[in-house]
Amino acid sequence: MNQILAEILEIPERATAVLDSPIKKLPLNVPYLGMGSSYFAPLAFKYMGLDIQPEIASEYYNYLSFENKKPLGVILSQSGKSSEALWCTQLFEQYIAISNYPENELSNLENVLEAVPMMAGEEHFSSSKTFINTLLVLFRGFGFDPSVAIDLLIKKMGEYEAIGKKLADEVFELLQTKKIHGIYITGSGPNVATAMEAALIMSESTKLNFHGLAMAQYDHGPKETAENSILIQILAKGKSYERSLNLAEKVKTFGANVFTVEEADAEEHFSILHNIVTFNFFAYYLSQNLAITEMFAVGGKITEVQ
Repeated sequence: MNQILAEILEIPERATAVLDSPIKKLPLNVPYLGMGSSYFAPLAFKYMGLDIQPEIASEYYNYLSFENKKPLGVILSQSGKSSEALWCTQLFEQYIAISNYPENELSNLENVLEAVPMMAGEEHFSSSKTFINTLLVLFRGFGFDPSVAIDLLIKKMGEYEAIGKKLADEVFELLQTKKIHGIYITGSGPNVATAMEAALIMSESTKLNFHGLAMAQYDHGPKETAENSILIQILAKGKSYERSLNLAEKVKTFGANVFTVEEADAEEHFSILHNIVTFNFFAYYLSQNLAITEMFAVGGKITEVQ
């Protein structure tokens, strides 16, 4: 079996490991710092209304810290070795580390208050298992019970794979037959984070430029590029649902090719666990269609700034 596909198919097993392990309460009203997927995951919880401060670790370090050491923060890094995450450790008297590799530096510095393992196992490609497990650590740390959502995920893995493959085939056909000049992924509320994560994994897997953003931000300008573009809407039954449907119909009339991803059986805040899995499969099958053989050609999975 292809190793990328094998990592995606391991999501349910690794997610169950988080459900079966004790997770202590995570703090509110403190910074949650990460890069890439490790930034997007806490951003989802901000848009659920939790009083946390998700920030891009590099920008927090360079532009927001003002060299003032705060009492407590949370730093997230899949590898536990990302440069920007490690820079931020010196900005707190104590910090909580969330990482997939608790043996690495982030989880073992002197001012670590607690090291929380993601328990996603080895991961060498796009953040599939670790993104889901980061979300689960945060769900449980903030007092949510995601067990029903994980049961649904396990039940529907085959369905998500089929949808992802269908999307890949349809988008591939468009790319072969039209001059597509823009590919957008949009979401609302907590699924803004899903859209950003989806764009990240789609871009690094396919070498195409996917742009993830809030549906309302797309409505505020990028919709003018509708003709010969691709719009993939992440839908969830919430306050922005009808607006998303209306926007889709509008941009279709101006030449956009519109697709949707939705888990109708999940509550909006838990839907972030399901919607991203479809994109994991979408990224895999589209990269196969495009004959992409190397995922990290420009740099490695772990960003270590020299």
